[in-house]
Amino acid sequence: MHYISLITDYDGTLATYGKVSDDTIAALERLLESGRKIVLVTGRELGDLLSVFPRVDLFEWVVAENGALVYHPTSKTETVIAQAPPENFVKTLQDVNVTPLSIGRVIVSSWHPNETAILDVIRELGLEMQVIFNKGAVMVLPSGVNKASGLMAVLEEMKLSPHNIVGIGDGENDLSLLNACQCSYAVANSVQALKDQADFVTEGNNGAGVTELIDTLVNTDMEEVDRKLKRRHISIGTREDGSEVEIAPSRMTLLLAGSSGGGKSTAATAMLERLTEQGYQLCVIDPEGDYTTFEDAVVIGDNSRVPSTSEVIQLLETPSQSVIVNLLGLSMEERPAFFSNLLSSLQELRSATGRPHWTLVDEAHHVLPASRGDATGRTLPQDLQGTAFITVDPKQVAASVLAKIDTLIAVGDAAESVINGFCEATQSTRPAVQSSLALKPGEVIVWDRTHDQPPFRLQVPKTSTTRKRHDRKYAGRPLKMRA
Repeated sequence: MHYISLITDYDGTLATYGKVSDDTIAALERLLESGRKIVLVTGRELGDLLSVFPRVDLFEWVVAENGALVYHPTSKTETVIAQAPPENFVKTLQDVNVTPLSIGRVIVSSWHPNETAILDVIRELGLEMQVIFNKGAVMVLPSGVNKASGLMAVLEEMKLSPHNIVGIGDGENDLSLLNACQCSYAVANSVQALKDQADFVTEGNNGAGVTELIDTLVNTDMEEVDRKLKRRHISIGTREDGSEVEIAPSRMTLLLAGSSGGGKSTAATAMLERLTEQGYQLCVIDPEGDYTTFEDAVVIGDNSRVPSTSEVIQLLETPSQSVIVNLLGLSMEERPAFFSNLLSSLQELRSATGRPHWTLVDEAHHVLPASRGDATGRTLPQDLQGTAFITVDPKQVAASVLAKIDTLIAVGDAAESVINGFCEATQSTRPAVQSSLALKPGEVIVWDRTHDQPPFRLQVPKTSTTRKRHDRKYAGRPLKMRA
């Protein structure tokens, strides 16, 4: 499961004229039954919300006051995460007769056309406050407080990544919220500005639009939608005509193969850098210690200490933390069993959180050797999306792994032999090659097996060499485990 949580606005999205229909509530319950969580993010004050909607138990968290307050329905605890409005600000608004005027724990609310008077007061008092609009509503909050900031506070508590959530809304104040989500929807009755910014627009209005999205989530985990989500795709290089080739993160299984010195490490590192630049979480299985200088991840293990599966999972529980698992402390004979156990735990974590978003298995023939035959196939998960394998020769990797590969990237002088070897090992038809596969420096050959297209050349982007290495290794000692 990739999309773990639905993030939804209340008024104009879930609710029509303040009320949520029975059909929409049934859809929310269906989403919970799928194992996902729901977070409500609203501009309303908490007391107001609770008075009109008794089913807040459907939500894991409620973010109220447009990001200034969070509420946990299970424990019935609330936390204000921004400063209350200055007393002189509220008094001045009352003195100049701004009506209606609602004062929350943080938010100050009114209606159009009172924004002019409110802005005049903010300017007169020299306050660092912002005015946010939601259709006719006018909301005043401390600078930097919005639906996105409130959501990020809740995601930290939930230990979820923004890359595993889908958001839906209807008003101008939902713009920051939807931009924070991996995938964003506007209901059909949304303001045009939100429709223009959202990734997709539902056919239905209000709760019917939310139900439409929930059906897609439950039935397909939004896999086809994800492939159309160009905003979140990452570039892996350029074709000969200069056009970029992009992939949908977490939605493909890749094999990078070719002779030593042919460019495998360059291509893999370039891809890892682009993933980390966008905040995706990585887990790299590193049998030979080739990634110890990758600066965007913690390296665990070395040639004198074997990392434990529990240590790896503990680190990955933090969504922003990527991990390099160094297996130099294991013998060749020990590596397949260690990897099998680790992969099982990684799959459990991914099922619960959608992470790690990408697992890269270097020297795949060390941990998934062809010599193990059916033993590998029996322990291999059905779903290997979001996994990249690297090897010298595809024929050295278990056939059960090769059968799951969507895209083959061949490197080095023997790129054509790599493709031939892959086809031989998988008993598949060799693709038609339109031109010579002789490669220039920095080029690879890409064969997308999910589409009926011939292999093509790709120029791999250069890796970064200017950033300073941050020493964050845990090589010499085990992590302190939770009680």
